Amino acid sequence: MTYLIGTDIGTSGTKSILMDTDGKLLAQNLQEYDVLTPKPLWAEQWPDVWVQGVKDSIREVVKQSGVDPAEIKGIGLSGLYGGSGIPVDADMKPVRPDLIWMDRRAAEETKWVKENVDLDRLSEITGNDVVDPYYGYTKVLWIKNHEPENWKKTKLFLPPNNYAIYQLTGEVSIDYSAAGNIGGFFDINTGTWSKEMMDAMGVPMDKMPQKFVDATEIAGRLTADVAENLGLTAGTPVIAGGVDVGAANIGMGVFEPGRYVAAIGSSMNAALVSEKPIKGKGLIVWPYPYKSKELVYNFSGSATAGAITKWFRDNFGAPEVAVQNAGGKNAYVSLGDEAKHVPAGSRGLVVLPYFMGERAPIWNSDAKGTIFGLSLVHTKADLFHAFQEGVCYALRHSIESTGRDLGDYIVIAGGVTHSKDWVQMFADVTGYAVRTPLDDAEANLGDVMLAGLATDTLTVDGVQKWQVLGDKVEPRADQHEVYNKYYQIYRNLYQDLGRNMHDLSVISGISES
Repeated sequence: MTYLIGTDIGTSGTKSILMDTDGKLLAQNLQEYDVLTPKPLWAEQWPDVWVQGVKDSIREVVKQSGVDPAEIKGIGLSGLYGGSGIPVDADMKPVRPDLIWMDRRAAEETKWVKENVDLDRLSEITGNDVVDPYYGYTKVLWIKNHEPENWKKTKLFLPPNNYAIYQLTGEVSIDYSAAGNIGGFFDINTGTWSKEMMDAMGVPMDKMPQKFVDATEIAGRLTADVAENLGLTAGTPVIAGGVDVGAANIGMGVFEPGRYVAAIGSSMNAALVSEKPIKGKGLIVWPYPYKSKELVYNFSGSATAGAITKWFRDNFGAPEVAVQNAGGKNAYVSLGDEAKHVPAGSRGLVVLPYFMGERAPIWNSDAKGTIFGLSLVHTKADLFHAFQEGVCYALRHSIESTGRDLGDYIVIAGGVTHSKDWVQMFADVTGYAVRTPLDDAEANLGDVMLAGLATDTLTVDGVQKWQVLGDKVEPRADQHEVYNKYYQIYRNLYQDLGRNMHDLSVISGISES
């Protein structure tokens, strides 16, 4: 029997799994860490915690599984969207923390691009018709403008998984999906950096990695010292699985265009794979990890999906956390159990889940988290239920932004699938049947599949026979009818409060204009 490892660097933790090539999960391990938020709307991380998480989690699954290291034929390694990427110096040492996907500080750089760059050309070249602080290229410009000494020291900007691959193999490269998600510097038509756009923004071409790799080719091989540290064999192939949400789609068996998948972790990335970019809908577009030169990944989604329920738990769930810490029920399960009997609409509450601004489809750094409809009759259970509904409304908004019929079901993956009640709520709110993965793997499973394809130990036909999805959860017509009314309030609220959100940002010092 042969084996593969799938490792995903997430925002709050790095997880590895080890599977055999029949699709059986043998071991998994999660290493957790935190995000640095030194100022409002700032979010950054030092890459050392990622690399340590990668090494520790791989070492643990190898140890847990007890398999012969020589039979482990490859490691697929995906990662969170790293925003700016890690600025590294000539010795490949990090110059400063990475400005990750949720960082929104590059507002002035975004404004500058809108005023000084041909936006029609930007859309034509990159496939993206929105300029926003979400994109990595605006974050790169922020470092250039605000940290000139760090800019001088920076030789390259490397996405998280590509930096980790360098640490494991000594090879410097970038995969197409990570490059495309940087945004304004990448030409989606040619699959390389756009000299025209980089010149327009004053960024030298050599600040970006020049070697591109596909997610189905080997990016490097474990060095002898790293292999010894991990309990593996020197020369074990390492594959760049790309941006984790794309790898998650692969893990759900999406190898062809047309299927809609929402990966919901700290954030929500809801996407449709297509042959050509979906333009004019405010979606984010980059190459799909599989068939990177033929397929594109069009996505939107809430910047803080699972993150808002974590915020709720941390700030209002002390009793539930205490029970969990004492060896009892998981705090999220307890909160969900308390909320499960709350009716649709949470007895007149609507939550806008914009707790770190919002990216697609509304693209507004000044968007604010909002709890609308509070009264003295409401309970903590009502509130938690309304927070769950807010994430569901955000998914429906994202679905509608594709402008397409999504078929007989959508796929939802991530931590939210641990709650059957929440999964039912997603179906009731969106009106689509929902299927979820049978195993809690997502991006890691996609990494395993891509590693298998790259090392010829798996085939597409073979992995498509793996039963990765459960049965459909159908929407309930009566609940959907109720949610249609609340969803309209959800959409109207943002339209009505948008100006107030901006003014609040200005007077509180979060926004400058």
